[in-house]
Amino acid sequence: MRTSDRTVPRAAALLAALAGLLLTLLVPTTPAHAAPTGFRVQDGRLLEASGNDFVMRGVNHAHTWYADRLDALDHIKAKGANTVRVVLSSGDRWTRNDTADVANVVAQCKRNRLICVLEVHDTTGYGEQSGAVTLSRAADYWIEVRDALAGQEDYVIVNIGNEPHGNTDYTRWTADTKAAVQKLRAAGFGHTLMVDAPNWGQDWAFTMRDNAASVFAADPDANTVFSIHMYGVFDTAAEVSDYLGRFVAAGLPVVVGEFGHDHSDGNPDEDAILSVTRQLGIGYLGWSWSGNGGGVEYLDMVENFDPARMTSWGQRLFDGPDGIAATSEEAAVYRSGPGEDTTAPTAPGAPAASAVTSSSVTLTWGAATDTVGVTGYDVVRVAGGQETVVASSSGTTATVTGLAADTSHTFAVYARDAAGNRSARSATVTVTTASGPAAGSCAVIYRVTGEWPGGFQGEVVVRNTGSTAVDGWTLRWTFPAGQRITSLWGGTVTQSGAEVSVVAAPYTATIPPSGAVSLGFTGSRTGTDNTDPTVFLLNGAECSAA
Repeated sequence: MRTSDRTVPRAAALLAALAGLLLTLLVPTTPAHAAPTGFRVQDGRLLEASGNDFVMRGVNHAHTWYADRLDALDHIKAKGANTVRVVLSSGDRWTRNDTADVANVVAQCKRNRLICVLEVHDTTGYGEQSGAVTLSRAADYWIEVRDALAGQEDYVIVNIGNEPHGNTDYTRWTADTKAAVQKLRAAGFGHTLMVDAPNWGQDWAFTMRDNAASVFAADPDANTVFSIHMYGVFDTAAEVSDYLGRFVAAGLPVVVGEFGHDHSDGNPDEDAILSVTRQLGIGYLGWSWSGNGGGVEYLDMVENFDPARMTSWGQRLFDGPDGIAATSEEAAVYRSGPGEDTTAPTAPGAPAASAVTSSSVTLTWGAATDTVGVTGYDVVRVAGGQETVVASSSGTTATVTGLAADTSHTFAVYARDAAGNRSARSATVTVTTASGPAAGSCAVIYRVTGEWPGGFQGEVVVRNTGSTAVDGWTLRWTFPAGQRITSLWGGTVTQSGAEVSVVAAPYTATIPPSGAVSLGFTGSRTGTDNTDPTVFLLNGAECSAA
């Protein structure tokens, strides 16, 4: 989903459509490939490892902008979905979703018996959208968070990058997509990969349609699915049927990875999308559960993430003809049956703590055992009867960061196997972090400059109260009410959970004695609580409030 209005050259689309009548997709020759470890493509169909045909029926959830709204997965499942497509960020345009966060998303998908399609949104409109990154960069991100995905091939499909080209230089899509697929395969990814179309996902020039066979053939695992986003370009039943029918006729797997009931670039035919996908046995994922802005709030399926406040679009998608409730079937991997691995690993040994600092701790535990094999471990923080995944590891040690200073934290560990079975929880360990840093020669003013439902704008002023210049700096703080930074100017921001870190931009790096620099940002929030952070660290030293 593009975050602003789409621009679709309709005349070019019509010309391309006429040209497309002269073109046919070649049935791909399946290359030699590795034995599947989870989902796989066979004869143009998406199959589970068990051989069961799987048809996606689900929605998109904007996790990277609403990281504290993972309860949405419970509500999406309760409405009958079997799949959720989760928006993530590589950190290039929005706050990065790190390995621990991705592991927690996967764990919550599995807890809710949902198949998890994970996508990187920072590629949206590359070549036309300022700040968008390449598919190669998206592939690098997946490699960086691989520990969260290893062993999850039965439950996770990796959607390499959202809408990876706009309407500029989109002919590069074929080569870029092949290279990204091959980069992930070379890195050891055995997951089914999903690739989005160019032209803001809508493929009006038919670049994906006419080159899909060669892209599929370039995957050494023959395990790639194609995703078309249907908005204003697909405003007639004929266009929907022709596009999807060509993939089916060619024996190529396709899903409708995004679509809506309306859009600023035209009125898609959602009834045709739902009807044709049912007839052809093709998956679909509607956009989106909640949290839309920028003038497309009408695409929310529920208001303010409240499942009791379903919109007309949500009612149509979930409860209307050919909708989710009528056509969704839960993944077979979540249903026990003969020959399936349903035995959980044993509980790991109690974790032991070492290298305790004011903000981090290293945990080590005894290995679990399993009838087939342990594939990884999830470290959880336990507080008030709630658990939060804070780290994942393929081995028996992990370092947890971003902890509050001089505070007691309780941790435990779960083991998981390749079938997704989860062990009983280990015994807990309680650790008290060291005291915070000494006071520094700095002062910080934090203020909210504007608020609106679900979002706000703020300013941070950093003042040098010392007698020597600050030359290069990193500013850190912790949001107390689940706020998330969505964009920032004056520095480069990363955010892990509530912990924010800003590295100076070249033009703000030097702060002379008695001088100051200003940062501006926009953020997301939930409810009415927008409490200010109270502790700011400049290069590790605590600043006073100004």
